[in-house]
Amino acid sequence: MSSPLFSYLFFEMLLAEFFVFLRERKLMAVVIMLTICITFINCSYSICDTVFCCTVDGVPFIVYTASFSNFLIHVFVTVLSVTVMFYANGILSLCSSEEFDLCARASLHSSLRFCLAEQLLNMEAKIDLADKKVLVDIVKLSQKRGMKGKLGNWKEFLNSYDKKFGACLSDPAKRSHEILAAFLKTFSEEDDLKFFDNIMRHHSNQYMLERLKDKSHNSPEERLVQATLRHPLYPLDYSFPSVDEGWIIINLKNKSKVVKSTAMVAVDCEMVLCEDGTEAVVKVCVVDQNLEVKLHELVKPDKGIADYRTEITGVSSQDLEAVTCSLADIQKSMKKMLSKGTILVGHSLHNDLRVLKLDHIRVVDTSYIFQFLDGSIHRRPSLNGLCQAVLGYDVREKGAPHNCLDDACAAMKLVLAKIKHGVDKEFPIPLVQESVSVSDTAKLLLHKIPNTVNSETLHKMVPGDFTIDKPYRKGEYYSAFAIFKNPQEAHDAYENVQGSQSKDLNRRPQKLVKFRPSSGRSVSIFVRKMVSDEPHDPIPSKRALEVDDAVHVSKKAKMDPKIEEEAPAVSVKCDTDAHLNEIEALNQRLKESESEIESLKKQLTQKDFEISMLHKMITSLKKRMK
Repeated sequence: MSSPLFSYLFFEMLLAEFFVFLRERKLMAVVIMLTICITFINCSYSICDTVFCCTVDGVPFIVYTASFSNFLIHVFVTVLSVTVMFYANGILSLCSSEEFDLCARASLHSSLRFCLAEQLLNMEAKIDLADKKVLVDIVKLSQKRGMKGKLGNWKEFLNSYDKKFGACLSDPAKRSHEILAAFLKTFSEEDDLKFFDNIMRHHSNQYMLERLKDKSHNSPEERLVQATLRHPLYPLDYSFPSVDEGWIIINLKNKSKVVKSTAMVAVDCEMVLCEDGTEAVVKVCVVDQNLEVKLHELVKPDKGIADYRTEITGVSSQDLEAVTCSLADIQKSMKKMLSKGTILVGHSLHNDLRVLKLDHIRVVDTSYIFQFLDGSIHRRPSLNGLCQAVLGYDVREKGAPHNCLDDACAAMKLVLAKIKHGVDKEFPIPLVQESVSVSDTAKLLLHKIPNTVNSETLHKMVPGDFTIDKPYRKGEYYSAFAIFKNPQEAHDAYENVQGSQSKDLNRRPQKLVKFRPSSGRSVSIFVRKMVSDEPHDPIPSKRALEVDDAVHVSKKAKMDPKIEEEAPAVSVKCDTDAHLNEIEALNQRLKESESEIESLKKQLTQKDFEISMLHKMITSLKKRMK
């Protein structure tokens, strides 16, 4: 039995426009309307799965539950019947244009209202069937967005709906399923309903994700999906804000067939930097298991572009002048490709999904399924390094701009090679490592810099004559390169900087440097060399420029020859120092809070005393008045 898909508002039309026609003696219009209604009812009786009555906001409806194919048949039969009747009886010639326009307008009004009614009925049914946890999540998110239904926001609704407790008990988790559902049913705007539906899709996919983790399947493709889902970094990398506006959640329609699908497509994107500091996709490429191109499009961002990164992306402003393809168009194409359970493949795939605003649970991340021989989960191999080690060739020549078609094909080839070799077998060869270029050794990486620290402060913290490269900002911290005239000056600056020294997981030396500006609290940053001091220990040129201060690595890191996309990692000692600093700051704040609490307690005691005295005075005055 399908869900209620189609409903016509005949009662509304008959009770409103129909009586208007009668009152105004529009007899021909009445004949036309009656003909349409009778034909519709006769046809619906044979093709509809279910017919039932309901009301929405006091308006009566006849709701027909039917499949889409049956609906199309019904529309065709209705139009054909009415047309034949018109011509057979000469009604068209008798009906004036004014009368016909009135009838057409009434029918159009009814059809438009039908769409909203269908959404309301669908959403009400979903709300009634949803788990309380889902409803709680929707209510909380609606509060954050400041959404209001017909009875206002959540607290205003409670004051109106619950006369006993009102908004005093405003925690949605402590309210019943009935009250939560009643609140959500007060929303009727199309955007609100879409938002609710998106959250429900998200929860549905999360439930499906848990089922995928728990089930065991024989196909190697599914085992690679399992390996990706079980990776320790998956919850961090793939936690998307998919309920936000503009995001698409791939709803897997037939859950039983999803895990049986072995179809795969690989995706890769090129990004530009927008004026608001975010990244936007400008090029998308998708290939299937046979390396046939399924999608290869330039995309026009809907925001102003600050940096095209032409040396990396190969895309310039001239390339986008005639482009009309939007992100929404790409999302539509991707949704069509993935909705039947197709597995999406990519290298550091979460970066592509984030910029595409796409949430899909059947994924294979090649940076997860291939790891270094030391077993570290924080050191992710580069796409080029994997191709050298597994496939025996470079993705591109050194210094050449990226080609997302090559990268998508490379990711798919790696997965196919993994399947051929054996999903559960490790590749016995070490990953190829490249040497650091001379120009890179003339730099120091400054990372985990608080956003409050400007370039002037950085020059005070790090000695020597250097320039600051374009800062790479993400979240509360950012990273930047200190570029010196030569490697010797960079080495001297590192040696002279004051700080506690340690090494990251790639054995590169770095220091935790603290500084107290004259106008604020103490701040700390990490200063790291670009190469290990240990002999015969080459570091990949991309990974040498790795940014260590966040787990989420930008797509720019994947594309930029200067930055490796492997996950950042800081040594245990550095973590300990950072944690000690945080603990010290928290202890200081705790002492300040305790002091403030004591002060407030004293004020409260004083207020209690004053209130007590006032009560005594009032009692005394009452006695005198008697």
